[in-house]
This record gives sequence, structure tokens and C-alpha cells, in this order.
Amino acid sequence: MIKTKICDLLGIEYPILQGGMAWIATAELAAAVSNAGGLGIIGCGNAPVEIIREEIKKIRELTNKPFGVNVMLLSPYVDEIMDLLYDERVPVITTGAGNPGKYIEKFKEIGTKVIPVVPSVALAKRMERVNVDALIVEGTEAGGHIGELTTMALVPQVVDAVDIPVIAAGGIGDGRGMMAALALGAKGVQLGTRFICSKECIAHEEYKKKVIKAKDRDTLATGRSTGHPVRVIKNKFSKKFMELEKNCADKETIESFGVGSLKKAAIDGDVKNGSVMAGQISGLVKDIKSCKEILEDIMKEAEKIQQKLKDF
Repeated sequence: MIKTKICDLLGIEYPILQGGMAWIATAELAAAVSNAGGLGIIGCGNAPVEIIREEIKKIRELTNKPFGVNVMLLSPYVDEIMDLLYDERVPVITTGAGNPGKYIEKFKEIGTKVIPVVPSVALAKRMERVNVDALIVEGTEAGGHIGELTTMALVPQVVDAVDIPVIAAGGIGDGRGMMAALALGAKGVQLGTRFICSKECIAHEEYKKKVIKAKDRDTLATGRSTGHPVRVIKNKFSKKFMELEKNCADKETIESFGVGSLKKAAIDGDVKNGSVMAGQISGLVKDIKSCKEILEDIMKEAEKIQQKLKDF
């Protein structure tokens, strides 16, 4: 059994977190991952506090295991969401798009672990200074909002720069990726794309099919020109988006074009005109399994690799 500091810190069996994907990471998915031994995470996105309250209520009906909530710090509801998470004594909070520093002290009071997602060494060091519990270090291979550095290059640099546990994300979808991340010094991994193609995920079947059909070169990063890059699977939407960027449309026009596009794909199933956010590991995903099967497959493969390495 592979156990790390992240297992002890978060009270989980396996050092695997499920990404807090907007519209996709609902209570159903998060509960299934937590029940299977990982850490399931509800994704807030830009949802209002009432919706997140209901999701927390639902996940507590589905599991008694630890779970987390991912908060986008640019959300217009962020302060209300943070108050809710404090009142609900949510065990783990992951954050993106900002600095959670002003919230840390009050969550320390109740034992909630705060783990920001970071795309650089500089931000990782800044987050350590505000006393976060761990870091999710995400490479550009990931789906959705991304930075520029690859997981392979970024993770060991952050590991060397900080003294708190690092969780690797981006380009990880199986036991091989997990063991590579641990070899780089990470104490756990976060997966998003692989869990899209799980039985418990509420994403539209067309969205899941799009991920399964994807090949190695079928994702690209839109929005580099705006400073808010997003990795998606190529389709009619991404082609139009890239054309807007190429033709030097202003930032506001480009970003307004993407509003509502994730819901259109993930919930409505319009995978031609919607934003199919998924990572470069899409080409590795070939089937839809339960979260329990996904986690067990990853751990079995990782343990086999660990044994092989001992035999070298």
C-alpha cells in the first residue's frame, strides 16, 4: 500500500484528489471518490452560495468520509462561499485564481485544510508564507485553466522551494503518472480528466465520448493572448476562439465569446459549440468506469511499478 503525508494530512486512504471542475465536480462525483478512498472535491465555479450549500448537504448524505470544496477566488460570491464553508466545517478547501491568505487564520481555528492550486515557484513560495497546508502544483497539460510550465518541470522545482507537501496535477491519469509524480517529490496527485469519464460523473454522455475519442494531439490552449489560457479539446468552438485571437480581437470580445461555453458542452452536451475542457491525458482515457474501479486500477498499477523499481 502506498501511503504518504497527504493521506495522513487529509485522512484519506489513497494519495489521490479529484479536481474541483466547475459544472462537473458535483456532490455525486465527489462522494464516489471519497467513498473509494481518495478525496472528492465539489467545484464551486461561479455558483452562488445556495447551490453550494445544497451540494454540501447532498455529499454528507452520500458519504461520511473527508471531502473538499474548490473555491475560485475570482467568483463574485467568494466571501459568502467562504463563510458557508466555515459554518459547515468543511474538511478541505482547495483554491484557484488568487491568494486565499486572508481566509487562512479563521480556517486554522476549526482545522480545515487550505490547499491552493499554483502554476509557478514564486506563487508556491508566497502561499507557503501565508501558512497554507499543502500545494496543488498544476502543469500546463491539465484541462481547464492552466499556466505555462509543464508538470515534469514545475513539480520538482516547487518541491525544492517549499517545505510543505506538494500534490502534482496536470498530465496524470494512471498509475504510471502517479509514480512519476511521487518520483519528482510530490506526496500525492490530483486528477480531473480521468474522473470526467466515470460512471458517477454527471457530465453529459457526449462530453465523455469526446474525451474518450480524443487522441494525443487533440487538445489545445485557448486564451493565451488574454492571459487566461484554458485547455480544451479541439472543436468548432475552439476554432472560432483561436480565430478571434489570431485576428487580434480585443480581450473583452474574446472572453465574452467563451461565457457559458463550458455548461453548453458539459451539461447540455453540445460538444461542437461548447468548451470541452480536458487535459492532454485525454488520449489515455479509453473507457467509463466507476470511481472505485478507477482508483483501484491506479493504485494497483502504481504498486506494480513500485515493485519493479525495487527489482532494478
